[in-house]
Amino acid sequence: MSKTPPSVSASLRRLRAGQDPETNAYRLVHGLADGWRDLYVDRLGDFLLMQSPLPLTGAQIDAAKEWKNRLNLKGVYYKQLNRLVQASTKTGASPRLVMGLEAPDAFDVLENGLTFRISLNQGYSTGLFLDMRENRQRILRNRVEPGFPVFESAPANATVLNCFSYTCAFSVCAARTGAVTSNLDLSRKHLDWGRDNMHRNGVDPGHHDFIYGDALDWMKRLAKRSEKHDLLILDPPTFSRSKKSGVFLAKRDYPTLAKAAAPLVRKGGMLLACCNASGLPRKKFREDVRKGIRLGGRKIVKSFAALQPPDFPTTTKEPAHLKVSWLRLD
Repeated sequence: MSKTPPSVSASLRRLRAGQDPETNAYRLVHGLADGWRDLYVDRLGDFLLMQSPLPLTGAQIDAAKEWKNRLNLKGVYYKQLNRLVQASTKTGASPRLVMGLEAPDAFDVLENGLTFRISLNQGYSTGLFLDMRENRQRILRNRVEPGFPVFESAPANATVLNCFSYTCAFSVCAARTGAVTSNLDLSRKHLDWGRDNMHRNGVDPGHHDFIYGDALDWMKRLAKRSEKHDLLILDPPTFSRSKKSGVFLAKRDYPTLAKAAAPLVRKGGMLLACCNASGLPRKKFREDVRKGIRLGGRKIVKSFAALQPPDFPTTTKEPAHLKVSWLRLD
């Protein structure tokens, strides 16, 4: 018998059947947890993205045809999965069309009623990490779990610092609640992408800050200015390199990151710490985050560990890769 609550199972069935009118970007197949070894399939609006470290088999291609027809999709893409992100090139990491119509250079998808611009031509990622959907929804609803709001006071009075903002999906959700966001990223292109995502959701990006540069360096600068925020988001890449901070490895450097973040959270404010490095065990991630917060001179007064969304199921053969902690600081 499945241990998944019936309501969640029904919700997942509706989502994967394309019957959720507010979301058309989700994971359709999550490896062995869904009975497909080394195969990961994402529905991205009108297109399907299949990822595997191996070439697609005949059975997988037949399944893709069935999914395409059932969901009334336009095209199917395949990308060879490379776990070594730092060794990937944009061309090598970009998917190729295997059936149907070619996707535009950029197109829109829906998530929780919001519109996000994505692309299949940008290499490793499409511009939206689907496994963070429920955490973005928590910000939209101002509820981590019952009795645990994201913002203790009215969101319209809140400020948010998004330290590895990428295409600013978290910030779009915060901005829709009325919060003012500051977005740090090492890519001007991604910051421009974030401005576009705000426009698409009725948010004026002119009311928000977009800061180009090394996140760790900027966090230290902002701390010297005594900046404080109601919500600070740490969702770093597993690997990055910058002139200011050198090589960053999430599985090694998270304590340093959390230490830099802690002073920037307002008393009673929230730190959202995330990591999807498969080489960092959940227990070690928890210890690293708490160590950094202690070194930053702060204490945790309430916490919540979020699980992967139901379309990213986990089993002993397909363990969770995502670690997420919502932490209220003193």
